[in-house]
Amino acid sequence: MAVQLCHQCACRGLPLPAGCQVGQHNVPGHPWVMALRAGKQGQATMNGRKEKVLTLGSMNPCVRKVEYAVRGPIVQRALELEEELRQGVKKPFTEVIRANVGDAQAMGQKPITFLRQVLALCVYPDLLGSPNFPEDAKKRAERILQACGGCHLGSYTFSGGIQIIREDVARYIESRDGGIPSDPDNIFLSTGASNAIVTVLKLLVAGEGRTRTGVLIPIPQYPLYSAALAELDAVQVDYYLDEERAWELDVAELQRALRQARARCCPRALCVINPGNPTGQVLTRECIEAVIRFAFEEHLFLLADEVYQDNVYAEGSQFHSFKKVLSEMGPPYAAQQELASFHSISKGYMGECGFRGGYVEVMNLDLAVRQQMMKLMSVQLCAPVPGQAVLDLVVSPPAPSDPSFAQFQAERQAVLSELAAKAKLTEQVFNEAPGIRCNPVQGAMYSFPSVHLPPRAVQRAQELGLAPDMFFCMRLLEETGICVVPGSGFGQREGTYHFRMTILPSMEKLRPLLERLSQFHAKFTREYS
Repeated sequence: MAVQLCHQCACRGLPLPAGCQVGQHNVPGHPWVMALRAGKQGQATMNGRKEKVLTLGSMNPCVRKVEYAVRGPIVQRALELEEELRQGVKKPFTEVIRANVGDAQAMGQKPITFLRQVLALCVYPDLLGSPNFPEDAKKRAERILQACGGCHLGSYTFSGGIQIIREDVARYIESRDGGIPSDPDNIFLSTGASNAIVTVLKLLVAGEGRTRTGVLIPIPQYPLYSAALAELDAVQVDYYLDEERAWELDVAELQRALRQARARCCPRALCVINPGNPTGQVLTRECIEAVIRFAFEEHLFLLADEVYQDNVYAEGSQFHSFKKVLSEMGPPYAAQQELASFHSISKGYMGECGFRGGYVEVMNLDLAVRQQMMKLMSVQLCAPVPGQAVLDLVVSPPAPSDPSFAQFQAERQAVLSELAAKAKLTEQVFNEAPGIRCNPVQGAMYSFPSVHLPPRAVQRAQELGLAPDMFFCMRLLEETGICVVPGSGFGQREGTYHFRMTILPSMEKLRPLLERLSQFHAKFTREYS
């Protein structure tokens, strides 16, 4: 019988003694641990230094489980390659193209002028006297500064965010949703949408063993969710999107996932990403209604990640907010179903990732829990104030009568039109390549094509201890300089392989990038056939 090994505790790699459970022999007094500690302490004493308090063996085990593929090993290698190129090391490419992350301005997108004008005035108010800024930008800057402590952007704000900005967000939501009321007290400004998502998950996670909170997340998913659930020691419950039907969300699959999960945890929440990341699908209103009914009947808290709501490209597709659909469904859903919906300044047409601005709106949340949520927000003091300022401009852009309106509208439309063209081009080029299949990029900023990998390539990857699509993506990076993220980092059905690639590179770079990637796949396939 093969000797079992523990890979989860201080005695990593040592044989498992008889009668012990895998992963359980790091308890105090266990003979392996005592021997290991004695050896380490003796060595430390001989070297004249104490054993470190914090080691991989003694640190929080939940943190060790956290993985975030978007900035994982392949991105670290891309950084190393960039440094090697700077040092003059010869490569088969002249630059690394980081198509791994949805960072629009890093990929060359120009900032929206009005956003930056107002922000510049807020950061350096002496510019308010300059004739180089339009009057509406000055008025907006003055309004934001007057709402800040000491009239300075560098002061702390209320933990939930600057009040007038929360009110502006509420008006934006009301306008977006056809007049459905929005209460500023239910809106919390955050450090991007990510921070707000983690805050809501913290409120939801409780219990031990089979009563531990389970959270349903889509597969493929944005790795923030799996990372946050691992850190919180919650149970990740996977439901699979239907690739054969353009990554459709199927309630029957939700029911399967929930039924199986109840044997090992207590499912309490359902996460939906619309438009999808990394899959780019846009949910129909009928689908959203079905999801809401499912959540209501199964007593699940709904989290709606809607940060790509401005990024809808496909003909016939339309963004419907969960808040609007839920409200229009009427009782009992509208009055009882708990919902948290998220938005951000990082995506859309603005792409202001670095300013870290966003918000969450809660609906039907228990008032006592809302107070606890504010307490959690207050521990972090407040969201970055420049990010709050940019968010205000996103939710209340120039009006048609304002001097900045025409330029703002032209810049916004130019960004969204180009993204739509790039989404179509990506789908077209990939689907012309044998062995690559790409669903329509209906929205968001990514394609998530499936790739055929020959059995010999899969075998070689296993020999190297790599996921097959990680092996493919690493080879792609080393030979072409193109950095994409393997599908295994987002989750995928067993036996399928994918990668996520942003559509953000400029049109001049995107077509050659797509063609080089397709050519590399053909070469890779021949090599391992």
